[in-house]
Amino acid sequence: MLVYLRLFKESFSFAINALRNNKLRTFLSLLGITIGIFSIIAVLAAVDSLDRSIKDQLSGLDKNTMYLTKYSFGPTEVPRWQRENFPQVEYNDFEFIQRNITDYDAMAYVIFGGSENLKYEANTVSGVTVTPVSNGIYDIENFKVEKGRFYTESESNSGAPVIVLGSATAVNLFDNINPVGKTIRVYGRKMSVIGVLKKVGSGLGDSPDERAYVPANFVRRFKNGGADGLPGAVIIKPKKNIDFDAFESVLKQKYRAYRGLKADEPDNFFVNKLSGLTDFIDGIIGFMNGAGWVISGFSLLVGGFGIANIMFVSVRERTNLIGIQKSLGAKNKFILFQFLFEAVILSVLGGLIGIVLVWLVSLAATAAVTDFEFILSFYNIFLGFSLSTFIGLLSGVIPAFSASRLDPVEAIRTGM
Repeated sequence: MLVYLRLFKESFSFAINALRNNKLRTFLSLLGITIGIFSIIAVLAAVDSLDRSIKDQLSGLDKNTMYLTKYSFGPTEVPRWQRENFPQVEYNDFEFIQRNITDYDAMAYVIFGGSENLKYEANTVSGVTVTPVSNGIYDIENFKVEKGRFYTESESNSGAPVIVLGSATAVNLFDNINPVGKTIRVYGRKMSVIGVLKKVGSGLGDSPDERAYVPANFVRRFKNGGADGLPGAVIIKPKKNIDFDAFESVLKQKYRAYRGLKADEPDNFFVNKLSGLTDFIDGIIGFMNGAGWVISGFSLLVGGFGIANIMFVSVRERTNLIGIQKSLGAKNKFILFQFLFEAVILSVLGGLIGIVLVWLVSLAATAAVTDFEFILSFYNIFLGFSLSTFIGLLSGVIPAFSASRLDPVEAIRTGM
């Protein structure tokens, strides 16, 4: 056992001395593997951070929440021309479903509106996404109110001129003034601010922080979902511990009857579930990971070939020394480990530098983008270290083996 430990120690010392004596070569080798490891770990960390950010945004929502609308949230076999001819989901549909469907915790009707200008005295905020939606959205989205309150069912049904602002929208429009009770102009009409939502941060699509919410019936007075072509949807949050497939089946059956569809006619609507959306997002994240591996793999390949090439050059330069060592009794193992350690040390150092660079970039990115946390996980660090070690072994094994098999007499003669 002591013999092998001494063998490892001496081989390691020879490898370190060789690297010190060829600083430029060492630097160029480190650069190749560093770029490869940095590329892979940076891409994986960025994708992991995006995935966690999106899932954090969706964590407050029940994955079984259903969106009844004319549009599909994911890929569908229904032709586009057929989908475009589907009728809009309007408020009357919402009222029918509300009366005829049971086993739900919350239900809301939403009109997917566009960007509007919000004005308070001399201040104007442009491009705010104003969402006309009934008050049931409060329970579906699990909103938290920081100031004031959300509008009630009575205000929602009557279409009261009230508005609830996201935290960023409130700051942009009012600065440090308490918005609750103030009157602003939206859609060219006066509305009373009754609440401000707590900050949730950025995520998938527009954050609630950047939005504003108004009763759908208020907007329906001058913008009808079907007439003006504004898409509408019924959002349904089923009760827990029920058969969700049976719930969806009953929903479709009753809604088909309401629309007068015959048994042989296909649905002219879609029931989208958040679980399907999350599966779709997981597919995209998986594709991004795969693409990142392919792109970064070329960098690793170049780095590995660079180390292998330099190791072959090192073997050629030290052929005479190898011959002398073997003539003095050095075994093949000693020569093999000597060059193998040199390749592994190069790769591991390059990998560690790449990981440190990713860590520094993650700190800078998190500081620059306050609403997004760039996460460098232990798994990614371990992966980078393991990959760099593997690349070193793979790149150095052939040059090290060829060096260990040299004939001492021929090696001394060739190196002279």
